[in-house]
Amino acid sequence: MGAALPTNNKLLTKAKRYFAEMTHMKPLFVSLFCLFLPTMAAASETMALKLDLTDHWVGYAAIVVFVVAYVAVILEERIHMRKSKPVLAAAGVIWLMIALAYNAGGLPHMVEEGIRHNFLEYTELFFFLLVAMTYINAMIERGVFDELRNWLVVRGLSYRALFWITGILAFFISPIADNLTTALIMCAVVMAVGKDKPKFVTLACINIVVSANAGGAFSPFGDITTLMVWQKGILEFGTFFKLLVPSMVNFLVPAAIMHFALPSGRPIAGTSDGNDLKFGGLIIVGLFLATIVTAVSFHNFLHIPPVFGMMLGLAYLKFFAFYLRHQSHIDYESTDIPPGSDEVEGFDIFDKIAKAEWDTLFFFYGVILAVGGLGFIGYLGMASEFIYGELGATTANVLVGVMSAIVDNIPVMFAVLTMNPAMSETQWLLVTLTAGVGGSLLSIGSAAGVALMGQARGHYTFFSHLKWTPVIALGYGASIFVHFLVNG
Repeated sequence: MGAALPTNNKLLTKAKRYFAEMTHMKPLFVSLFCLFLPTMAAASETMALKLDLTDHWVGYAAIVVFVVAYVAVILEERIHMRKSKPVLAAAGVIWLMIALAYNAGGLPHMVEEGIRHNFLEYTELFFFLLVAMTYINAMIERGVFDELRNWLVVRGLSYRALFWITGILAFFISPIADNLTTALIMCAVVMAVGKDKPKFVTLACINIVVSANAGGAFSPFGDITTLMVWQKGILEFGTFFKLLVPSMVNFLVPAAIMHFALPSGRPIAGTSDGNDLKFGGLIIVGLFLATIVTAVSFHNFLHIPPVFGMMLGLAYLKFFAFYLRHQSHIDYESTDIPPGSDEVEGFDIFDKIAKAEWDTLFFFYGVILAVGGLGFIGYLGMASEFIYGELGATTANVLVGVMSAIVDNIPVMFAVLTMNPAMSETQWLLVTLTAGVGGSLLSIGSAAGVALMGQARGHYTFFSHLKWTPVIALGYGASIFVHFLVNG
């Protein structure tokens, strides 16, 4: 660890003693010079910026803590411990060790500034996602997605037609909803109609994971990584849609190859459970779209962080929830609904907020603060110099996608944003694309893949996905090629 600079008082005392000995200088000049010494001392401390902890025990210990925490995240399904717990602990321990080092070095306030910077970034992401999750939960409660599933089940489509329809729907729904919810909905359709054809379920689930991740890559709302890039102000809202064609290639290339491995024939058409769409469901869909428009308008035209637009959009839903509860009360008064039934309770907006993915939200906190701590220590700067300086932006950004399949695209993308390498728009689009679709290379590389391993247990597994990884990698490479062809 580098030696700490003298404190302001020590520096002031030494300087005054030095200039007092310079008796040949005029007293007025000496007095004026001494008046500026506190400012100079503060400037000297600011120039120190941060302590170099990369070769310090704190730096080494921070890396060990982060790696151990992330191994626990990867093994979540085996050890049955939610992923937020280890990263929350890692974030706290890493910043605790940093604070101890900086207090010993005489720079206690630097750590506070670093934490506030990272915490503000997390706060914007937290409230943005909380509003989006609340809307999704409201649509689920109103039966919007159940109605879509019923519509597909009763069509009596062939296995190949279902394969393509579920993939295409996943591709175009995930830019609006999140890829996790989209994948779960489409998987429910596949499981309902294809339970007697395990091979179909396996291939359809792989296709859904790839298409949901690819669809999320060309929209600021489709994936956490694209949302982080947009909120950071790196790319404008409309710029993301330049990735539409490369994202489609990423989905279509493996889907076209898997098409020939699908079983022929068609499943027996299922029966619908009736009309699952409740009153107000489509209105909530419209309010969600209005919320997205509000967030985009706030960011593009008023230069206000988009999270404020999302919070205003939450007010739309709250007012409509008030109307739904009032309507339910009227229905209760005019019918013979027994007291204590679900209908009496009506639509409770706070119930939808409570059902948000809190484990995921706390996981993001742990990741952002832990990675931010490693960046504060200096490791991300070192990594940026090597990866982007030595390997070049293109190679580095392609590797980001591969790493996203092993680790997770959220900490990887946050690390890139923290490094903030000097890149062109084309390269920022490339890293957005690769971080979004790279997770499809392995089943554990994305939230969609992990969720489907649980929902289609026994049919969609790590190794069944791994069997098709070369085909998915072909689509990965093709999407990068098309990106440079279209946007280069």
